[in-house]
Amino acid sequence: MKDSPKSFKNGDQVVLPPYGVGIVSGTTIKRIAGADLRYYQVDFPNGTSRAYVPVNAPQEAGLRPALTQEEVTNVLERLSNGRINLPKQWAARHRRVTDILTSGDPYQIATLASELRRWDLERGLPDLDRQAYRRALRLLAGEISAVLGVPINEARILMDAGEDDELN
Repeated sequence: MKDSPKSFKNGDQVVLPPYGVGIVSGTTIKRIAGADLRYYQVDFPNGTSRAYVPVNAPQEAGLRPALTQEEVTNVLERLSNGRINLPKQWAARHRRVTDILTSGDPYQIATLASELRRWDLERGLPDLDRQAYRRALRLLAGEISAVLGVPINEARILMDAGEDDELN
């Protein structure tokens, strides 16, 4: 994945965990503790959510550019055959899975989903792992849908969501 630029401009498609894909709609100045600070205003389609991200440290808030169409192909490949070593012990695994999901990194999320799918096929998933798997798929589908300009259900088809049916 490409490095996040230091700045974003109006109309840029971005991802802000845990909100998902949004559009930079400009910058605004807010007075915080007596200082005027500049923030990106990020609007999230299909909702009334808006976030303000510090212009001087967008990466610290997790703001990153949305995937490109080429990167979507790479993420789909990772979703098909990504591997990650997850701890067998539940508490450690839960921490690792939560870190990956909150990172917003689509490559790590796709790798996690691939591994959890494999675990499910081999031995079944405990409920919390099943929830994490579903969340990973939702996060990926939302970004793929926005980047490709297709409905969520078409993004799920691209992700081979037929295997997701086994988890319902």
